[in-house]
Amino acid sequence: MRLEVSCIDRVGLAKDILVVLEKHGINLIAIDASNKGFLFLQFAEISFETLRELMPQIRKVESVHDVRTVSFMPSEQEHYALKTLLKTLPDSVFSIDTKGRIRIANESALLTLDMAEHEVVEESLNHWVQGFNFARWMSETPVLAQATRVQINANEYLAEMLPIYLPDDNDTTILAGAVVSLKSPARVGKQFNALQNQTTGFDNVLAMSDKMKDVLKQAKRMAQLDAPLLITGETGTGKELMARASHDASMRREHPFIAINCAALPDSVAEEELFGFVSNGTVVKRGLFEEAKGGTVFLDEIAEMSKAAQVKLLRLLQDGTFRRIGGDVEVRADVRIICSTQKNLAELCQTGEFREDLYYRIHVLSYHMPSLRERRVDVIPLTEMFLEHYSQQLSSPLRRISASCRDYLFTYAWPGNVRQLKNAIFRAVSMWDGSTELTVEQLKLPSYAEGFGYFDEEFEGTLDEAMKDYEAGLLRRLYPAYPSTRQLAKKLGVSHTAIANKLRDYNINKKK
Repeated sequence: MRLEVSCIDRVGLAKDILVVLEKHGINLIAIDASNKGFLFLQFAEISFETLRELMPQIRKVESVHDVRTVSFMPSEQEHYALKTLLKTLPDSVFSIDTKGRIRIANESALLTLDMAEHEVVEESLNHWVQGFNFARWMSETPVLAQATRVQINANEYLAEMLPIYLPDDNDTTILAGAVVSLKSPARVGKQFNALQNQTTGFDNVLAMSDKMKDVLKQAKRMAQLDAPLLITGETGTGKELMARASHDASMRREHPFIAINCAALPDSVAEEELFGFVSNGTVVKRGLFEEAKGGTVFLDEIAEMSKAAQVKLLRLLQDGTFRRIGGDVEVRADVRIICSTQKNLAELCQTGEFREDLYYRIHVLSYHMPSLRERRVDVIPLTEMFLEHYSQQLSSPLRRISASCRDYLFTYAWPGNVRQLKNAIFRAVSMWDGSTELTVEQLKLPSYAEGFGYFDEEFEGTLDEAMKDYEAGLLRRLYPAYPSTRQLAKKLGVSHTAIANKLRDYNINKKK
């Protein structure tokens, strides 16, 4: 039970209120005094009848204006606000006394030490942190703030030490201890870049593998050029991230970057969205190419663009102009076009699904984003980066990656690439169960075999049935590309009679 007493401060006020509480046999747990005319009382829960008698009696005390129940004391709010702040900080934070002994350690600090709270409290911080003598520092006169490099096991940190001084009488202060904050080199680098405001899009792209470093090297050079750029790669490899980075590193960075998913644009509105619409000589809608004037237009999944929109895009790339739907005025577009696709555009040109002349126009500059399987060295650093990011975003303590989880992450096929990894880490952090380590079970990744795809761990049936299902699926995928039994037989290295029989058995025909 907590009460807020509004009053005029006077000597003996608290004593008079305590007398009232004593008459009801109430033992005071805590009291907060405010210089703004409030007194807060905390005591054990009492019955409604007792409370109904108590409150009028407190109001009768001299200098008391009113009394009411409240949900928390000001000191409680401050305590839990500080506790929440410490819990969500990604840096390791310790509070030590004047002897250098740990009084408080936040969750990130406990994870760094790999210890439980009861194992570190009242112990010397120098048991774990080497490179600085905290007890000697606390014995200096005066104790001044310090920053130095320290080590925990083989890992280096930047330690920031701030003394805690409490006010005393006669304008003096008393040293009560210190707060020690440990930052990893990666955290220090991020803060420095943010302070200097010198980060570009490519600074946010993690590349530890040689293959990804080569891609970054190409991308940085191509970002300075104004020619069309084509980025290829599997789904989830970060094609849009690289497109944004290219824009941020270009001379157009002060102008808009507009991303368009061609697969999400229905054929009926694609041209209108891209190029605008005119009715009776009045511009009803400005297209995205106009909206991005001076900037960059990113056409994601360009292979899905409608044939009509492909024709207009080709003209825009040829002479830099286009016409709005329903209009006859030539509009000049001052934009750079970056495209991406996960499909083989050269093959689509052969089948007539994509304009060959447009393909050559957008394929002036290009690079291929490697899959996560091709850059396995990046898997663990990416996991650690996403863990830190989502732990901060979701106010969850930063966790270590267990040894078994590291092995699993490294060997998993990652069909969804970086996007799949990012989503798996977000899910694990958002469903945090209080554990100190990230485990395989928390990732909840579907079973996947490289070269075969997703599989069911609870598979039922025979090997013969599974082989027939696989065979039928393979024939259905290949038949449209090799639309005769002889062509398909030659591709698969069997007789055309065998292929004809299997197509009949599986009820596969050109229409289907």
